[in-house]
Amino acid sequence: MDKRDLSGIFRDRLKILLARSALNQSAFAAKVGIDRSALSQLLSGVSTRLPRAETLLSIASEHRVSLDWLLGLSQDEALTGEMRATLELEEATGGYDRTLLARWHTEAAGTKIRYVPAGIPDLLRTDALIDYESDMSSRSREVQAGETQYRIDYSRRPETDMEICMPRHVLEIFSAGMGVWSAFPQEDRRRQLEHMAELLEELYPAVRLYLYDGRLRYSLPYTIFGPYRAAIYAGDMYLVLNATAAIRALTKHFDNLIRAATVNAHEAAAFAARLARGDD
Repeated sequence: MDKRDLSGIFRDRLKILLARSALNQSAFAAKVGIDRSALSQLLSGVSTRLPRAETLLSIASEHRVSLDWLLGLSQDEALTGEMRATLELEEATGGYDRTLLARWHTEAAGTKIRYVPAGIPDLLRTDALIDYESDMSSRSREVQAGETQYRIDYSRRPETDMEICMPRHVLEIFSAGMGVWSAFPQEDRRRQLEHMAELLEELYPAVRLYLYDGRLRYSLPYTIFGPYRAAIYAGDMYLVLNATAAIRALTKHFDNLIRAATVNAHEAAAFAARLARGDD
């Protein structure tokens, strides 16, 4: 690997650790045994030099990451996979913006997020739908509302690049008030679809929704956070994968879903609007 590439990756990952730590630069530097000016130089990119070996070891040890990950030689911080309970996300202090899922979004800012939702995408839900679905799950209304608002705010950042892919029939079933949405009032369903159409129109092309034929394709719900990790939603747990091969395999799977789309991103807002009017 070229020295400039190596130093660039190290700098990016040092920024990730700084953001994750929630410390200011002075406190972060003190924790790893360097002064603030040295940390500023490492973060600035003015030099391609890496810090001394003992500094690298101190950073890796303090923040419990592998040297290979810190230097960009691996996508694996420590373990190739781990199970995290949804409860851990919900009980994090300070609301959704301080949860693991929010942290992963922050770390992946400026890269592509690929998202296969379990139902109606979180960032596209109305308050009425959040209230309705919170009664059917173990997750509180406040947590779900916080998640929705965080995702909307995230999607409005200028560096956002997000693709969402889901079965077309999920929206058709929702529109018809079938399945888990049978008790959700028709007027609320209409407003939900209108809200979705408006947001998709507003956020395009930073956020792009694709709909595929669920009779021909199947997917578990998951999110790929750029090149860093993938989180597979499994009921009350997230299976978190950091290995490069696993991330690439899921990325290929996601791209195949997009290729099979029957409603493409530039058509998604109009499709939701037609469902709201009852045209489809």
